[in-house]
Amino acid sequence: MSASKKLVVIVPMEGTSLLDIAGPCDVFAQATKILRNDPLQPEEGYEILLASPGEGHHLKTQSGVEVVCPVTVAELDRPIDTLLIAGLGTEFFDYNRHDFYKWLKEVYPRLRRIGSVCIGAYALARAGLLNGRRATTHWQYSQDFQEQHPDVQVDTNPFYTRDGNVYTSGGLASGIDLALALLEEDYGRDLAALVAKKMVIYLRKPGYQTQFGDLLDHHQLANTLAGKLRPWMVQTLHEDLSVERLAAHANMSPRNFARVFLKECGLTPAKFVEKLRVETARKYLEESDLSIEQIAEKCGLGGMVSMRRVFLRHLSVSPSDYRRNFRTSLHH
Repeated sequence: MSASKKLVVIVPMEGTSLLDIAGPCDVFAQATKILRNDPLQPEEGYEILLASPGEGHHLKTQSGVEVVCPVTVAELDRPIDTLLIAGLGTEFFDYNRHDFYKWLKEVYPRLRRIGSVCIGAYALARAGLLNGRRATTHWQYSQDFQEQHPDVQVDTNPFYTRDGNVYTSGGLASGIDLALALLEEDYGRDLAALVAKKMVIYLRKPGYQTQFGDLLDHHQLANTLAGKLRPWMVQTLHEDLSVERLAAHANMSPRNFARVFLKECGLTPAKFVEKLRVETARKYLEESDLSIEQIAEKCGLGGMVSMRRVFLRHLSVSPSDYRRNFRTSLHH
């Protein structure tokens, strides 16, 4: 390895997504290719090395594609610049691989920086590297991660988070966002932007992870007051859905209805209705040709200004940007 090359070790976990591994690899490889062809650039970019977390060198990804790692983490004997944990497979989810987490904890002080892609954050947390730090992971695992690791300040809104020299990223493709950020940190915005252009992706992805997640877990709410009233509520979102109206429909007193609703759902009726309005509006934005004004009216979100305010509060993105990002391909 050239003295000016940065060694990036990526640890693919059994059963993880192929994109968790390939995304960051491609970013660093593209950057290295550009640097190599630039006579004015003394730096030589990166050397990428896949290292298996266990004893075997062959790992199967979620898609069934097998990845071959030249070394295991135990065999690494060179200075590592950047270490990335790519996802986390089911084998490691039960935390039985004490040897790997022990290795992570021991190697960390010798690294310039360490990071994780998607739910690889669980591995960093298990090794104690996220205690007292801000971190992100896949939005779907937000609650579980926080329950398992209460000492971590979990925020699954951003695509990636940095706290000191520890980096965590959100779901799947967020590993690309993280790699671009690390590249920009090393070689500047111009090179990172050029790599992004060559890969036909955003240097800064618009919005936040929030826009991809569900505001309401309808499966979990199925046998609650909220779940039973939901079909009727969806049909009457354009009307006044006060506690009194909801309670009357459920044949309950407003006070008792509000108490039971909050206990079962974890949300007040008013907050649930607002989230349901946003969820329904999202579907119209994705699947219909209705104008934003029409959607706002159908969903009881007032006008365009009011709907925009509510969308920014819940999804950190405007209705027009949401439609542009998520509209079904049939409407392109």
